[in-house]
Amino acid sequence: MSQENILEVKNLVMHFGGIKALNDVTFDIKRGSVSALIGPNGAGKTTVFNCLTGFYKATGGSIMLHAGGKSTSVVKVLGQKFSAADFTSPVRLIERIKYKMFGGSHLVNRAGLARTFQNIRLFKEMSVVENLLVAQHMLANRSMVSGILNTASFKKAEEEALQRAFYWLEVVHLTEFSNRLAGELSYGQQRRLEIARAMCTNPEIICLDEPAAGLNPSETEALASMIRVLRDNHNTTVLLIEHDMGMVMNISDYIVVLDHGEVIAKGGPDDIKTNPKVIAAYLGAEEGEEVSL
Repeated sequence: MSQENILEVKNLVMHFGGIKALNDVTFDIKRGSVSALIGPNGAGKTTVFNCLTGFYKATGGSIMLHAGGKSTSVVKVLGQKFSAADFTSPVRLIERIKYKMFGGSHLVNRAGLARTFQNIRLFKEMSVVENLLVAQHMLANRSMVSGILNTASFKKAEEEALQRAFYWLEVVHLTEFSNRLAGELSYGQQRRLEIARAMCTNPEIICLDEPAAGLNPSETEALASMIRVLRDNHNTTVLLIEHDMGMVMNISDYIVVLDHGEVIAKGGPDDIKTNPKVIAAYLGAEEGEEVSL
């Protein structure tokens, strides 16, 4: 595993009115790692993800993403929301809608970052393959004129998008369902499809928000194997929020533990399992009590 940081979060603060959801959150993610962000409910995990991916504009601190051969301040690039000006230009409004529909991926992926959601957000009335194609269309900003004229460059881009879609369907074992409506897939299959859709945008780092939620043990093991494939075969750094501690401990190279919006521990699985602060906060045990994750 590379020792180079792909993501650096420093002194991140997020306020909602008088509530401090995040307080001085600092951690680094190594390129080529599988890292997990864990903690009890309400610890601030999803708030961190939303700051990383542009749903929230952080109140303070910095987020630096080192991807695509350059470093980007994610806070500055992604901290955008709808404003009155968005509705004065149809082109600008369409771009902002794209941004919101894909959880910020229209802008996030410029920096090489994509995400999935705790609540699956597929286009359920579209086919499986159409879900992967539309993600690429949203990111490509292809000219409407070239599409109408069906230019050679447009046809080439369409063919490449289709090839990429079927490539990822094969990786997530959904090729045989390519023409089924996404809403007809099982819950576990929809989880895999959402990961494939994110991967179609060629991210260097993918953020998975509770990917094992609602999965049975065999589906969870298949998901863990898929995450290892993303890291080992596709050079993708994975950052996940997850409550399944068995999965977290089995696949994670590095773990960050949050409690009440603050980082209380960082390290490898063996360190986290025996950390008394983690045991007290995450399991509700008293420090010194012999309980392990």
